Amino acid sequence: MQVPPHPHTGLQTVTWLVDGVIEHRDSLGSHQFIAPGQLNLMTSGRGIAHSEYTPPDHPDGMHGLQLWLALPDSARNGTASFEHHAGLPGYTADGVTVTVVIGQLGALRSPATVFTPLAGAELLFAGASGITLPLEAGFEYGILVMSGSASVDGTPLEPGSLLYLGDGQETVTVTSDGEARLFLVGGEPFDEPLVMWWNFVGRSHEDIVEARTQWMAGERFGTVGGCAAAPLPAPELPTVCLKARDRHGRTF
Repeated sequence: MQVPPHPHTGLQTVTWLVDGVIEHRDSLGSHQFIAPGQLNLMTSGRGIAHSEYTPPDHPDGMHGLQLWLALPDSARNGTASFEHHAGLPGYTADGVTVTVVIGQLGALRSPATVFTPLAGAELLFAGASGITLPLEAGFEYGILVMSGSASVDGTPLEPGSLLYLGDGQETVTVTSDGEARLFLVGGEPFDEPLVMWWNFVGRSHEDIVEARTQWMAGERFGTVGGCAAAPLPAPELPTVCLKARDRHGRTF
C-alpha cells in the first residue's frame, strides 16, 4: 500500500486491519503504525492531510476495511484530530468473539470519539457457531462478510457480501458453518444532504470547489511531515454542478 499525502474534509476515517501493517502520518504531526486488532480514527473536521504506507520491512499483503463516517453539520468545520486505540471492548460467547470497534453495541462502548449515534463491531467465528446480537430499533444496519461464509437471519452470505438490514430490528442472529469474519455497521439514519467528491464531503458544490482550490494551492490542510512523497493532485472537477443528495437519493 502506497498512498501519498492527500486531503479530507467533513468526515472521519475508521481504519481496521485483520492482516498486515499500515504506517500513518498526518498534518497534525501524528505518526502511528496500526496492526490487526487496533483502531486508527482520523477526524478531518475542516481539513486534514495524511499518508498511508505499508512499511518496507513488512509483507505487502493486507486485509482490512476503512469506513468513512460523514460528520454532521455541527462538527464538519471543527478541529481535526487523530486517535489510536490498541485495546477495544468485546466479549466471546459460543466461539464467537465480538469487538466493538466504534460506537456502541448493547452495553459495550468503544472509546473512540464519534459525533452521531452509531455502531461498528467485528464478529470473529472460530468455527461453526451462532450468536444473537442486540440492536437499536432506531438504527439502520448492514453486515459485511470479510471472510468465510455466514447466514444472517436466515439469509446466506458469501465473502464480500453486504446485507442491508434496514431499521426497526431489536436483534439479529448470525450463524456460520466454520471460520468466518464479519463486520456489523449501523447508526441513526443520517438525514443531512451531502456532496461527496474525491476525498471531500461537503454540503454544496461551492464547498467542494473551495476545498479543491485550497488543496491545490497548498493551503488549509497543512503538510504531512516525514513523508517524502509529493502530495496527490486533485482530479479535475466535473463540468456540471455537483448536487447534494440525501440518503434517499433526492437532490437539492
